[in-house]
Amino acid sequence: MIDSVATDSRLKAVLLDIDSPGGSATGSEVLYRAIRRVAEVKPVYAYVRGMAASGDYYLACAASKVYALPTALVGSIGVIYLRPVLEQLLAKVGVEFSVYKSGEFKDMTGFWRTPTDRESEKFQELIDEIFNNFVTVVASGRSLEESKVREVATGEVMTAQSGIGVGLVDGIGDFKDTLEAVALLGDCKPSPKWIRPSRSFPQRLLGRTGIGGQIGGQGVLDGLQRIMAGGIYYLEPGHISGGDYGLGE
Repeated sequence: MIDSVATDSRLKAVLLDIDSPGGSATGSEVLYRAIRRVAEVKPVYAYVRGMAASGDYYLACAASKVYALPTALVGSIGVIYLRPVLEQLLAKVGVEFSVYKSGEFKDMTGFWRTPTDRESEKFQELIDEIFNNFVTVVASGRSLEESKVREVATGEVMTAQSGIGVGLVDGIGDFKDTLEAVALLGDCKPSPKWIRPSRSFPQRLLGRTGIGGQIGGQGVLDGLQRIMAGGIYYLEPGHISGGDYGLGE
């Protein structure tokens, strides 16, 4: 869907309307690369409506400019890996696992036992490598020194107003301001054609996806299922069971 925007001659400029806590590391990378391909042939700006945290700030770095409301939250630059450990619970109900494996680390993501010290070191190496990639993307997209990015890449979020001071945001403005700015750059009228991913009727009815966007507690169940599966995320941790994209990847 995003790649078609690059080749559509009727679309002269692109404005990303962002309001999300992030998603999976893989999902973030796929979308980021697609947006970068668009940015190579036409202007792309990002507008932060409420939150551009972690993976969604990653996407914002594909744009040439980032604008936001003063109360919007940005940042949360970092990586988190979540895995449940059910060893004590399984012991209480009398369940044991027999594991046959081909290598020392083949079952290091298993929920049935606590990871060993060597496995924890391996996990941290993975997280550090993915985090370094995140820092590189932010530094490149925001024209910052990597050392400066690392100073703010503590996983914390900040207001857009504070983000201006550290180079994460270009300016304060609302959707109309940002739309007019990118339209001027693209030499076109500020008359947007909205392009959104398809959603089910319940999601359209209830609004934003995630826990609040499901009927009958299905969002909670989906969130718990994701937690049980584990995964590597560019995600603000308070939304680990929700999020707007890529959590199942």
